[in-house]
Amino acid sequence: MERIRLKLSQNALWTHLVLCIFTQIISGSTDFSQRARNLMETNPLIDGHNDLPLQLRRLYKNRLSEIDLRTINTTRTNLHKLKIGHVGAQFWSAYVLCSAQDKDAVRLALEQIDVIKRMCKDYEELELVTSSQGIESTKKIACLIGLEGGHIIDSSLGALRMFYDLGARYMSLTHTCNTPWAETSGGGQHKFYQGRKSLTDFGAEVVREMNRIGMIIDLSHTSSNTSRAVLAISKAPVIFSHSAVFALCGIERNVPDDILLGIKKNKGIVMVNFHKDFIACRKPANISTLADHFDYIKNLTGPEYIGIGGDYDGVNGFPEGLEDVSKYPLLIQELLRRGWQDQEIKGILRENFLRVFRQVEKVREDLQNLKASEVEIPEDELDYSCRLDLRKYERQSRNASGYHESNRKIG
Repeated sequence: MERIRLKLSQNALWTHLVLCIFTQIISGSTDFSQRARNLMETNPLIDGHNDLPLQLRRLYKNRLSEIDLRTINTTRTNLHKLKIGHVGAQFWSAYVLCSAQDKDAVRLALEQIDVIKRMCKDYEELELVTSSQGIESTKKIACLIGLEGGHIIDSSLGALRMFYDLGARYMSLTHTCNTPWAETSGGGQHKFYQGRKSLTDFGAEVVREMNRIGMIIDLSHTSSNTSRAVLAISKAPVIFSHSAVFALCGIERNVPDDILLGIKKNKGIVMVNFHKDFIACRKPANISTLADHFDYIKNLTGPEYIGIGGDYDGVNGFPEGLEDVSKYPLLIQELLRRGWQDQEIKGILRENFLRVFRQVEKVREDLQNLKASEVEIPEDELDYSCRLDLRKYERQSRNASGYHESNRKIG
């Protein structure tokens, strides 16, 4: 009988210990979850890249009247999910396919800016902003515009400045195609300007003009040589709006260690991409896989140079548990579980990007006495003939029907 009582007592003790451990696990998980929510409620996320405007064009031909962005379920992004994800500011990508280069890229970009502006005007939850102060002041989800692909400006500094006036606040120098003045990480995906290596003299002028007007330089999609050249020139911090770590997934789209260290010296930021092709090289991925990229950059450069650029609605294939924009808190929960401090989390959520944006604006103020650049790209660096060059033509004298172009070239 005594043995039976002893055995029952031991069983009760083991049961109690198991319940305690289980309770601690559940309590710890709940604690991380609550901490993540608390941090994101007071420090709502600034995300560097979302391609919802691309899907609005692809699926609905930019006809906002046909959809409700609060509940749309054909995309990974809607306003309800953004709220659950504690997104406080979103860079919407004005993306134009590389196949439009040297054709109608400017028009297509204008149409994408138009749909972003209409979207942000039509929904009371959104507010278009164009400054760091605008992000901090709004009580709504701040809408910002990013140009994806330098081919959008058609090698024109005048076009660059007009896109800035329309509200664009960053431009990636390339997409998956070379421009006449910068090399992409996309390699041979497109036949445009295959001889381009790194950054040309005109490309350097684009960088300087972006510094002067206060447009953030985005190095996502650029080749490593282009990134290194820009880091050597830019007076302002630069960003990677949606990229990951080359050391963990060795594809050209990702950022190698020397450039990560260059970003630290430049005081810029790498906004980590969630796409599993970039974080796991097409292998299965989960939240932990993504968190490894955050840990890697933190250990190499420090936590001040990291942000978030989910790339939702621009690609297919996201880590298990991070299928749409409502899932951001789960990443923050994982980072807290790994020992990230609250102040470090606040940095990746918004403070790191705001620091970069403010410094870009300060450089603009420092350069305000410089005149707009009038440099033009050399004609022999362009590979198409339909570009009108007014310098080669003279005009006839005015008559009743107005000016007429002469077919006779000057010289």
